[in-house]
Amino acid sequence: MVQMDSSTEKRRRVHLLCLLLCSGISVLWGFSVGHTLNRWVDFRAVYYGTRCLMQHQNPYKVSALESVYRAEGGERTLSTPASVQAVTLYVNMPTTFVIVAPFAVLPWGLAHVLWTAVMAGVFILAVVLMWSVGADHALNISTFLACLLAANFESTISTANTAGIVVGLCGIAVWCLVRERFVWVGVLCMALSLAIKPHDGGFVWLYFLLAGAPCRKRALQSLLITAVLGVTALVWLSHVAPGWMQDWHANLERISSPGGINDPGPNAVFGHAVSNVVDLQAALSVFRDEPNIYNPISYLVCGSMLLVWFVRTLKVQFSQRSAWLALATAATLTMLLTYHRSWDAKILMLAIPACALVWNEGRAIGRTALAVTAAAFFFTADVPLSALNSLMDGRALSTDGIFAQLRTLVLIRPASLALLAMGGFYLWVYLRRTRAGAGNEPPAIQE
Repeated sequence: MVQMDSSTEKRRRVHLLCLLLCSGISVLWGFSVGHTLNRWVDFRAVYYGTRCLMQHQNPYKVSALESVYRAEGGERTLSTPASVQAVTLYVNMPTTFVIVAPFAVLPWGLAHVLWTAVMAGVFILAVVLMWSVGADHALNISTFLACLLAANFESTISTANTAGIVVGLCGIAVWCLVRERFVWVGVLCMALSLAIKPHDGGFVWLYFLLAGAPCRKRALQSLLITAVLGVTALVWLSHVAPGWMQDWHANLERISSPGGINDPGPNAVFGHAVSNVVDLQAALSVFRDEPNIYNPISYLVCGSMLLVWFVRTLKVQFSQRSAWLALATAATLTMLLTYHRSWDAKILMLAIPACALVWNEGRAIGRTALAVTAAAFFFTADVPLSALNSLMDGRALSTDGIFAQLRTLVLIRPASLALLAMGGFYLWVYLRRTRAGAGNEPPAIQE
């Protein structure tokens, strides 16, 4: 526990107020955009998908979900066919039905307001918790990064994407488990996060499994809860729609096919705009837009880094210092390995404590930590991405020749580059610092 004098405590309160102010502006702005433009399109998908299942129809069959959606008047609120398709082409995990069911029994108006409120609440709480850890070591740095994150939450709110709740729950779980406070809250939050989007927090959960007792016990407890939710969802879904798995696979293939909205390549929908797809495939596709080339390269690069991280984590004795460095690495590489968008990248909040710790270790390495972390936060943030898109003005850039490809890469895929730099840096720091002795905690220094 860090001892603080009255002046330091007052500074922390002022910084916390700034963080809450940024969060409030972001939520209000996002809610306004959701009400007028985006219409909470991502929550519509899980809401009407769950209602479709409740009416004993297969939500993974486009015709069935579209029928329920139109019967309840949903299509009249969306202006484009692409938006309607985003709702009716259901690709979410089956366990999502169990989580969304309490909201789906409510009318749409009340359901989306409650969902958005819960999402904003857990996300802001997670950011504050990550800030509080980092503020014990570098108050100004932690506030800067946390405010940058909190001020760029608008698109998650306006679409009501499940990533907002998943990332928030994951952040709360990490704080509880690393600090060993409210442990059962952490176990439950981790389980719910895994149930909705395991590809967001999966490597974070894996860290606790590898970190030894008592972390491993908590990881297994959360996995057990997730398994119960999964079995419940599968029994319910299989009873209503025995052929759901084939339809689910068909939907995934359709949405990820060349030119689809989840295609990372430059020929996808909005492929020549500044992309909010942040995985490494999005960067590699600029050079060769062929999945059989950019997927293996991406898996090789990220997989090699994750293997090194995996082996080191098995060997390191748990400490809060080593945990934050390991989690910063895991969160970053998670975004690079497979399909993720900018709202998933809010899980980078887990790097705030790590950046604050490294900042105190020396001028050069501290500045590097701040530079790579801030760059990753910036290029996955809503406002900068929107500004860059406005500057590009929808212009298609050439990919003919290496210099044109490099220019295109820098201009429309900056997030992937920033994440790769951040992941490599924190992996290097993790390996270097744990080799020197992971059990020694650095002193807390207030700026």
